Amino acid sequence: MRSPVDTFAMRGLGLAVLLTLAACGTAPQKSPGNVPMPSGGKVKMPVRKDPTLPALPAAGSGRGGYYKDDGPGDNPPANLRDVPDAEVRNEAYSTRSNRPYVVFGKTYTPITHNEPFTQKGTGTWYGKKFHGQRTSSGEIYDMYKMTAAHPTLPIPSYARVTSIDSGEQVIVRINDRGPFHATRVIDVSYTAALKLGFLGKGSHQVVVERLLPADIDAILAARAAPKPVPSVVAMSIDTPIDTPPEMGAVVQPEVSAKMDATVAAPAPAALASGFYLQLGAYARADNAETGRVRLAPFASALGKLGVVQVGNLFRLYGGPFSSRADAARAAANLPESTGVKPIVIQR
Repeated sequence: MRSPVDTFAMRGLGLAVLLTLAACGTAPQKSPGNVPMPSGGKVKMPVRKDPTLPALPAAGSGRGGYYKDDGPGDNPPANLRDVPDAEVRNEAYSTRSNRPYVVFGKTYTPITHNEPFTQKGTGTWYGKKFHGQRTSSGEIYDMYKMTAAHPTLPIPSYARVTSIDSGEQVIVRINDRGPFHATRVIDVSYTAALKLGFLGKGSHQVVVERLLPADIDAILAARAAPKPVPSVVAMSIDTPIDTPPEMGAVVQPEVSAKMDATVAAPAPAALASGFYLQLGAYARADNAETGRVRLAPFASALGKLGVVQVGNLFRLYGGPFSSRADAARAAANLPESTGVKPIVIQR
């Protein structure tokens, strides 16, 4: 389990708890070259109902990029790639699960404020060994749902996880504690790792971004709102901008599109095919142009910067990039001092 030691103690697990935590705190084990081969000379692989799933060594085989005593289930459900992101909602934080706790001599203090939180590091996954056991939230761990364990993010809460290697993004529910290893920042479920593209490798470099209550409100509002087809007008960044006074005050970069993977930015005719970074959305064209000028020093990494009007908003894009992974790397390398949190979109 990924629960704090004191929580385990209340459940009377004693020595077994310490052994479990020790397993959680070790680095993922790589395939040793001297693994004894079973009769027939082949390592037994799990049965896979869905042929599109990656072929992984069986749990407990000592092979694969995951923990030597963990791994995939024997019969994963079909169509796991189609499992939607976690359904976000604003919930009260658990009093029991958000107390400071100590693991391996280190004190962890869970976050209880509503400040932004972004973290970059190694993401890993956990599976069969913990499947069906209680998480730190008290919920039962289901490796086929979109959940994750984090040392300090509130329980329950939600986070967007982006794989820098694959460029994929998911939203997960934080309902467990861990990982307790200095180089790792989050343990995601089997299904979340599948969608992020690192089941076989066992880990990827990821960016973890907490969804604040206001972000969740924006996601829920966007999902409830009708989805009219926007009118798209291309704007050249070299054309002087004449902003009508009735456009109103500037709005900050659009939170709902950044936080909701299902609210994809439209594909304007002005953009060539490829992957782009949405760098902001503004109510006034002159403020969009100001944003473009402010990011111009980073154009070598962000690609060509341009403004496109979509409905009543002026969106600032950078790109194009040849792959989602390239766009995600560019987003991850943008200095935090800019205050910009790019969204990867595909045209």
